[in-house]
Amino acid sequence: MSEHRRKPPQPQGGGRAAARRGVPGASSGRRAAPRGATGSPTSSTGSHGSGAPDDGDRSYGGRAEARRAAQRSGSVGAGGGRRRAADGAGAGRGGGRRGGGGPNGPGRGRGRTGHEPRKKRFVDYPRADKDGLRRWVPSWRLVTGLFVGLLGSLMAVTGIAYALVGVPKVDDAATAQNNVYYWADGKQMVATGGETNRQIIDYDDIPKEMRTAVISAENKTFEDDKGVDPMGIARAVVNMAKGGETQGGSTITQQYVKNARLGDQSQTFTRKFKELFISIKVGRQVSKEEIMAGYLNTAYYGRGAYGIQAAARAYFGVDAKELDPSQSALLATVLKGATYYDPAGSAAVDPAATAEANTERATKRWKWILDEEVKDGHLTAERRAKYTKFPKLQNPRSNAQLGGQVGYLVDLAKAYVINNSEGRITANDLQQGGYEIHTTFDRAKVEKLEKSVAKVRKANLNRKLRPDKDTHVQFGGASVNPKDGAIEAIYGGEDATKHFTNNADQTGAQVGSTFKPFVLAAAFKDGTRDPDGLPDQDEGQRTIVNPKSLYSGKNKLKIQNYDGSIWKDKNGKEWLQTNDGGADYNPPTYQIDLREAMRESVNSAYVQLGMDVGLDKVKSAAIDAGIKENSLASSNYPSFSLGTSSPSAIRMAGAYSTFATSGKQNEPYSVKEVEHEGDTVYRHETQTKRAFDEEVADNVTDVLRTVVDKGTGTSAKLSGRQVAGKTGTTDGNKSAWFVGYTPQLSTAISMYRLDDNEGNKKREFLEMFGTGGQKKIHGASFPAEIWKDYMEKALKGEPVMNFPVPQEIGTVVGETPPPAPSPTPSKTEEPEKSPSPTPSDTGPSPSPSGSPSPSESCSDWDWQCNNNGGASEGGDTDGSTGGESPPATPDPPGQNGGDDGGFIRGSSG
Repeated sequence: MSEHRRKPPQPQGGGRAAARRGVPGASSGRRAAPRGATGSPTSSTGSHGSGAPDDGDRSYGGRAEARRAAQRSGSVGAGGGRRRAADGAGAGRGGGRRGGGGPNGPGRGRGRTGHEPRKKRFVDYPRADKDGLRRWVPSWRLVTGLFVGLLGSLMAVTGIAYALVGVPKVDDAATAQNNVYYWADGKQMVATGGETNRQIIDYDDIPKEMRTAVISAENKTFEDDKGVDPMGIARAVVNMAKGGETQGGSTITQQYVKNARLGDQSQTFTRKFKELFISIKVGRQVSKEEIMAGYLNTAYYGRGAYGIQAAARAYFGVDAKELDPSQSALLATVLKGATYYDPAGSAAVDPAATAEANTERATKRWKWILDEEVKDGHLTAERRAKYTKFPKLQNPRSNAQLGGQVGYLVDLAKAYVINNSEGRITANDLQQGGYEIHTTFDRAKVEKLEKSVAKVRKANLNRKLRPDKDTHVQFGGASVNPKDGAIEAIYGGEDATKHFTNNADQTGAQVGSTFKPFVLAAAFKDGTRDPDGLPDQDEGQRTIVNPKSLYSGKNKLKIQNYDGSIWKDKNGKEWLQTNDGGADYNPPTYQIDLREAMRESVNSAYVQLGMDVGLDKVKSAAIDAGIKENSLASSNYPSFSLGTSSPSAIRMAGAYSTFATSGKQNEPYSVKEVEHEGDTVYRHETQTKRAFDEEVADNVTDVLRTVVDKGTGTSAKLSGRQVAGKTGTTDGNKSAWFVGYTPQLSTAISMYRLDDNEGNKKREFLEMFGTGGQKKIHGASFPAEIWKDYMEKALKGEPVMNFPVPQEIGTVVGETPPPAPSPTPSKTEEPEKSPSPTPSDTGPSPSPSGSPSPSESCSDWDWQCNNNGGASEGGDTDGSTGGESPPATPDPPGQNGGDDGGFIRGSSG
């Protein structure tokens, strides 16, 4: 064996183990030094005592190192433990595993200590040389390295993505598609709603005024940017936070890419990421002229118009090249969102998008754009000063396919889909087209209803003969199937391309006495309050009424609270309720039962009944039947029971159908199913709920049957069929209604005069005295006549069905022994004798007391009778003499959303 491989001599004194055990004279963990070397094992190890290492130890390691070793080992006592640590440190520096130290010092072998140094990590985190929280604080080297690495990775990914993303062709994304609407029988109604109303024009045919308006409104840096504008995005965010007008964060190039080159309009991160890179490429590869022309030719401007040429025709009836700065600014305005900036309004889509609200928004932005053009140097101040008046717009419908009732039907179905698909189908989705929409509309019924209205209009209205009476006359109508709530027919107006407000939807026309059945339903359901009870009394102390219950039919009845105190307004004025024609019923007792009061539409009896039941209960009954709360007037006034509210024809037909189904309520709906690319994306599910008990609904129906059989609604009788219904007329003769139903079909017809021409922004309802040659228009006149003509045709061939026989309900209230006549009229005035058959039952109508008047010679409810009346037959707006009247300003059309379109959110339905 060679010399360098021989085993080294063992240390004296027992070696390391002995040293660890503390054996006197044992080695301290180092190889024995040769004789003559500085220091000696004995002196260095210190067998006894606690002395510090002598100077000989320093040649094997520093004192500081020895102290750290001792601290790490945890040795704090005297003696061998500390010496072991010190010796270990010294050995780590001088001792070697192989070979002893030479005469001049320790050997060169690798030292071994009680705590060997850690290996260096590539990422020193947590930091090894720090204690406590400092271990978790990254060093500046680590932070810098991570940032550089992240930035480099991002640049690499961006470069790869930019290289991989291709620029799609315009033709691939701008392929025109339609939405196809179907009748209830599956036959096609119309194909429209997609990108059909478009005409591509050249850049040179787009006026400079339009280009500069869009640049000032949307992208001031368009001429210089490279497709995206980071500063513009930042400005948009800041201005949005401030709540001011702002340019969009997207550039015109990005909008062009989205509209013309990306078929996917979703707002996902992937699509936005793709749009960004395509915009950068398009900005580098495509000229500014092509981008501007492409954007203006593909953008959606509302009114079914895609592209600047179609928009110019739809809004102003001119070619695009003829647009002036004012018109251009308006079209740049609607690019922000036609739903909320088209002055015509889109309330069927969103209740907030009324014509008034949209006009206000559009006017503000239109002015702002013109002012911005001056700031940007595109328009001189002198020329700007010429455009102070908002541009005149034409009718929003110009598509011939949407003429007649089709336009109203499409609007109704479209709004219903948007508001009831729970976000799965948006307005933007429908604008892209490709949907098949299966509606509930019965083509035959729609045509019959339209013809019935046209027949009455032609026979009675003559604008040339009576220009001040027969102008601005509007009719509305809707038919609902009681079985499931399907809207089978509507009448929205003469022509959807000429009159664009849907009269079947909410118009603001008050419903008058057609509201009284809800008062009766509340009396049957909740009963009248105990006059001796407390305002917050238990519901169990109410008295359910019977149709034979007696109330006062006195004209100018002093209305009382349920506890017998006189109702007064905030100014202390009493409420004296008038009847139509000033009629007093059944003098001298004036007592009239609820059936007769409904049949003759006696205001005083039903106003007092509403007060006894509680107007909050009346309101709840209307809502339970299907009336939307946002269409109801204030219930703080006694006249609430007379129909000061303004539900739509659709909602009134739907609410009455709740009585037709013995109290089962179904939401009116107009779309059964929607398909897209072969998949069903929406399907209506009927959800029937119990609104009233059977005895409540059936007794209301039984009372309403007498209205048609021998009351104010006899002109609506059908051959061989049972009919229940109610007439309604409002104060000032500004609207008239007839709402009626059979077991198979419920229909509401409205009539009113409304000056909603472009120049009249107040939408003023006008009186109908003298309209159609009649002294006064009642619900029993033209509305009931239309109802009868339509229903006879609509139900032809259908089996005859009868209403259920109602169960006995409630108790008779108001029937007391005859006392001396009371000086003050009230609901509890006592008869001199038991009620006898009413005048209407025996033939003559009730005669008003006092001096004779023309109304004595004919029935008060006969609409052909020239009755000099005071308050109207059915629903005075205030219906009183004295007392504060409630707010009567009607809501604008569709303010609360479409009746069918707003079955969400929104809308009356």
